[in-house]
Amino acid sequence: MGATGGFIVEADGGSRGNPGPAGYGAVVKDDAGQVLAEVAESIGTATNNVAEYRGLIAGLRALLALGAEGARVEVRMDSKLVIEQMAGRWKVKHEGLRPLALEAAGLARRFRVTWTWVPRERNSHADRLANEAMDAAARGETWQASEITSAPGSATAVEPPNTDAPTLFDPPSAGPGPAAPGPAAPASGASAPAVSASPGSASPGAVSAAPASTGYASTGSALAGAGGRTGSPGAAGARAVGGDAGTAAGTATSHDRRGHGWMPRATRVATSLLLLRHGQTPLSVEKRFSGLGDPSLTPTGLAQAEAAALRLSREPYEVEVIVTSPLARARQTAEAVAARTGLQVLVDDDLRETDFGDWEGHTFAEIQQRWPRELAAWLADPDVAPPGGESFASTARRAEQARDRIVKAHEGRSVVVVSHVTPIKMLVRFALGAPPEALYRMHLDLACLSAIDYYADGPAVVRALNDTAHLT
Repeated sequence: MGATGGFIVEADGGSRGNPGPAGYGAVVKDDAGQVLAEVAESIGTATNNVAEYRGLIAGLRALLALGAEGARVEVRMDSKLVIEQMAGRWKVKHEGLRPLALEAAGLARRFRVTWTWVPRERNSHADRLANEAMDAAARGETWQASEITSAPGSATAVEPPNTDAPTLFDPPSAGPGPAAPGPAAPASGASAPAVSASPGSASPGAVSAAPASTGYASTGSALAGAGGRTGSPGAAGARAVGGDAGTAAGTATSHDRRGHGWMPRATRVATSLLLLRHGQTPLSVEKRFSGLGDPSLTPTGLAQAEAAALRLSREPYEVEVIVTSPLARARQTAEAVAARTGLQVLVDDDLRETDFGDWEGHTFAEIQQRWPRELAAWLADPDVAPPGGESFASTARRAEQARDRIVKAHEGRSVVVVSHVTPIKMLVRFALGAPPEALYRMHLDLACLSAIDYYADGPAVVRALNDTAHLT
């Protein structure tokens, strides 16, 4: 490709029989030729063309997992058919390829792609990976990368944390990261491919700066008055929120298994947390990690906050309390809701985004290049923090503390909680009783709305996730 700041995706696929036992391989490189990620998978019986398209899709997903959305990308393949169809010069005539071509085109639109056909000998890396995957399957094994040390637990191409940086958490919309849409599900119902990458994904980070708050600081005007509310429709069952803290590693959630969510009726009204992610910031636009850095909203971000505020000021929300992270981008979003509802804004320090330390302001790709060992360790273990930053385990504890305080102080009410990718993902994970890996299976857009109902006699009920209807 040659241009600074770009990427190269080399992909291939093959079938021993056409159709026959098939597999694909893909490799992602920076513009200097350094390998950033490898992915390969055996896909059972398929044709060469199906395997080639699957390789292309996997390569583009692996690039998304690096937080490289919007980047310049040169895709190199020795499949004339795939290259010409993706470039729009040939029509997709085979019905069996049409769904794969549409999926690949959808992923490609998230980059600035140049399509390049290369002779087979110049695509040997991807070809080797495809054959390794097929050979491993023939032995009854799963392909494992041999050239890149992959972080444990990052065996699939997953969305990085949504941070205000790349596509991770709250930074890229990044820290358990950036805010770009995550990779699509594997085609044809296949399992996710194994990926070896220094890039990976992380989820919103935590902050080791401000101490956990013991109460709320208030700002804004009118005080919210209102008594308890009736339970939300569709939410039955509940769980004891207080005292349901996670483990130090941030892996535990609900230890109370008494309820399953299907009960004749809830014995107490729900406490509803309407989880609102803040609007766009300059770091969101550039897909850079944004933890404790304190950028303000862009004009687009302010418009997103206003759209969310307008929605929340109407039925059926009946908002009674607003609690926000202390960071400027969240407070501005909360103030927009307050202006529409006439409510007071309460501030809880524990709702802040993860502290990404030395990684603040960097893209995921930059971090992978400058801190490969530290990034691999961070992605592998929730107790590991970025250099000078905070671990996800710490963020998990903060998020639970904030949740418990809010639910206890505002029992039976509808509370708008304005926060960031990581804390919001943590709260959703806890409500679902899901493992830490679930952070990489969720995507949160800027100014999106999620909702959780908490009851005193059963499990929490997630009613919405990443709802952006107000932005359309």
